[in-house]
Amino acid sequence: MFVDADDDPSDFNGAVSEPEVVAEAWDTWRAEVAFADQYVAEAPDLDVVGKDGHVLREVLVHMIEEYARHNGHADFLRERIDGRVGQ
Repeated sequence: MFVDADDDPSDFNGAVSEPEVVAEAWDTWRAEVAFADQYVAEAPDLDVVGKDGHVLREVLVHMIEEYARHNGHADFLRERIDGRVGQ
């Protein structure tokens, strides 16, 4: 959706600041979060196994790790911008 199939994904060619593209990306993210929220809410427990063999509990832990990692990256960028460290 946000990359050309012929491009190397690491090129980030789809990362543009055009308001329509940014709005579409946010809408897509919100829809995915809503789907995940509903899926988790309707799951009988965290031991549910998906079609691909992944266990819901493991997926949720992985998502927490990923968000933490990316928030850390964002903090490094902020430090480079404003110079504040350790706050």
